[in-house]
Amino acid sequence: MFSSPEKNIEQLHLADGGIVADFGAGSGAYTVAAAKAMHGTGKVYAIDVQKGILTRLERSCREERLGNVSFIWGDLEKLGGTKLADGSCDVVILSNILFQVPDKKAAMGEAKRVLRLGGILLVIDWMESFNNMGPTKERVFPEADGRKLAEELGFLFDRPINAGNYHYGLVLRKVSPRAHA
Repeated sequence: MFSSPEKNIEQLHLADGGIVADFGAGSGAYTVAAAKAMHGTGKVYAIDVQKGILTRLERSCREERLGNVSFIWGDLEKLGGTKLADGSCDVVILSNILFQVPDKKAAMGEAKRVLRLGGILLVIDWMESFNNMGPTKERVFPEADGRKLAEELGFLFDRPINAGNYHYGLVLRKVSPRAHA
């Protein structure tokens, strides 16, 4: 099974009224799944560096009548690049992003900055290349490296989730109040 955003979000048990940031929202599968999981309450921030993708996602969310989604053109690898306030989110989603961004520490650091103390970071990424079905072998960011980087930044590993046959899923909590470790 490929990674299912709906099933992965379901494993987070999002509370109605929460604040979620989908870093690198892309096509918006996680944005939409989170918005629906909170039954139209709360707020989901879809953040991406590509304006065209955000425009398509905005149109899609309008068609699905998802009014709890906001769209931000932002840079995940820059401190403050998401334009969200410090400690403003309950959950940050980094799905299939770490293998793509050159500065993984900066992207995870920005996630930490916008999370409230005790907030959840959901990391989902490819386990391996699978003969280039996923990223090239050189670009895969292994689960152990993802967990290690998160822990170095002051996140506490909470639990794994079943993210499908080709992806790993990590749930981590922000336990250190400092924005960067």
